[in-house]
Amino acid sequence: MSSSYFDKWSLLPDGALITTPSSHLYPVRYRDRPAMLKIAHDPEEKFGRLPLVYWNGHGAACVYESDADAVLMERTDSQKNLFHMAMTGSDLDATRIICRTVARLHTPRPVAFPSDLVPLDKWFSSLEAAAPVHGGLFARALETAKTLFADPGPPVVLHGDVHHANILDFGDRGWLAIDPKRVLGDRGYDYANLFCNPELPLVTAPGRLQRHLPVVAEETGLAPRRLLQWILAYAGLSAAWFIEDGDDHGVESDLTMARIAIAELDR
Repeated sequence: MSSSYFDKWSLLPDGALITTPSSHLYPVRYRDRPAMLKIAHDPEEKFGRLPLVYWNGHGAACVYESDADAVLMERTDSQKNLFHMAMTGSDLDATRIICRTVARLHTPRPVAFPSDLVPLDKWFSSLEAAAPVHGGLFARALETAKTLFADPGPPVVLHGDVHHANILDFGDRGWLAIDPKRVLGDRGYDYANLFCNPELPLVTAPGRLQRHLPVVAEETGLAPRRLLQWILAYAGLSAAWFIEDGDDHGVESDLTMARIAIAELDR
């Protein structure tokens, strides 16, 4: 399949193939510019092109070409990354960068939302299924999610998977998002994974949530309590996904974050 895209879009190889569980990524040259060809194999992953096209390079990597299976996008070779910043003493700075990048994605645009986006309440179907089976924290997270769905903010095209590896340094273009999901809903959802991402060992460190919460509230204009509610709801959803994947580490990290959020909400 890749060779047909190299011919179709006149691409030149510019690096080694990168394989992920959902996609093949090919560093290429396109019209003498560095680019990344992403060919998705997971059906859900293919829809990630929709938000990228909608954002049109504002807050996200620019899309040069796309079709139902592949997207050709702007590429960065910068070695700066937010995970390293967070792990080497600049965790709060990384959080501010992420908040400002996500705010650009949420800026209203004079074009219609893409079709085939999933409403946020439907995105929580795995938590809906897990709560009656597992109860406890899952039930509390679902209750909180339903409270949020009952009083939503204006809908925006969400990134849906905001974490430190999905915001990259593009030099003069600033920090830009890659690899979105296809979700539409309340903007508060997009900030929850800043507190929950189990790939970042710091997320469950004592006091981290309490340090980052006022920073995210200031950057976003969202009330701290509403952010805590989104953190709890998202932690339950993410834990439900990890149960489906058989990932015990991810489940425990998310449930730890759920407990931390509940402790703050119940104070």
